[in-house]
Amino acid sequence: MAKLNFGGTEENVVTREEFPLAKAQEVLKDEVVAVIGYGVQGPGQALNQKENGINVIVGQRKNSKTWDKAIADGFVPGETLFEIEEALERGTIICYLLSDAAQIAMWPTVKKHLTPGKALYFSHGFGITYNLQTNIVPPADVDVFLVAPKGSGTSLRRMFLQGRGLNSSYAIFQDATGKAYDRVVALGIAIGSGYLFETDFRKEVFSDLTGERGTLMGAIQGIFAAQYQVLRERGHSPSEAFNETVEELTQSLMPLVAENGMDWMYANCSTTAQRGALDWWKKFRDATAPVFNELYDSVAAGKESQRSIDSNSQPDYREKLEVELKELRESEMWQAGKTVRSLRPENQGK
Repeated sequence: MAKLNFGGTEENVVTREEFPLAKAQEVLKDEVVAVIGYGVQGPGQALNQKENGINVIVGQRKNSKTWDKAIADGFVPGETLFEIEEALERGTIICYLLSDAAQIAMWPTVKKHLTPGKALYFSHGFGITYNLQTNIVPPADVDVFLVAPKGSGTSLRRMFLQGRGLNSSYAIFQDATGKAYDRVVALGIAIGSGYLFETDFRKEVFSDLTGERGTLMGAIQGIFAAQYQVLRERGHSPSEAFNETVEELTQSLMPLVAENGMDWMYANCSTTAQRGALDWWKKFRDATAPVFNELYDSVAAGKESQRSIDSNSQPDYREKLEVELKELRESEMWQAGKTVRSLRPENQGK
């Protein structure tokens, strides 16, 4: 395990150089990896493992849309695709990739198949950390660990196909067999991680829930909406407001940040843009820090997890979700964005 310096703090990191795919294949050669759930993370993780030579099967409800999707992706009923209980019985490593709410409902079924020596794998620290809310308490004689890709299952798959890798965190909650480290790192490499950094279940879910509600999804939509609204109220057209709020950021500036950092992006902009950004970024930091602290407190207190469980367990959850997504999709800002995207040269004629 390498120790690398992250802004002055040393952290443990596992790279592909020290733990190559061949080593992962050797560690997992006698395992049957059962991927339970084929929604968000399941397809990418299952397909990447399959194409990396791992013995992977999928457990899903028969004749569901996700069952059909698994077949379309090349999993064969009775060979590599099974009903959930049969997959749980066959698997030696259970990749528990159902939604957090579905994990709660399915837990009694999963638990009875966790015989001594098996491993329970998560890609989120939610179920274990908030066990007073989820009732997910694994038996003491199984390994329990997680690999959490830092991105969507779609991104994990796309980057794998491009020969790249999404970085992931890993954590060990329970090492019953003495093999948990090798198992979890091997799985992290097998699903296509570029590298793995060490965490624990609590820190993973606290940072994840904060990030999703914050800069990764919630805050960025809020900032987009606020700036777009101000520009429109001050007389700017929808196309101009969208370009100056979203399109320039996603298409021009963020790729530069991803390439070499924020200072690199600033250095490649006009001196007027640089001066304005340097003058204003701390004001935005100071204005939003109290909101982020409020958010983190809500995550740590279990309020966000309980809200997620209560909401996502409702039988009409998907219908209500679609109403909320429709509100975003049909807002003027994102309708303007649809037209702007259609005008990108690569989208002409589509």
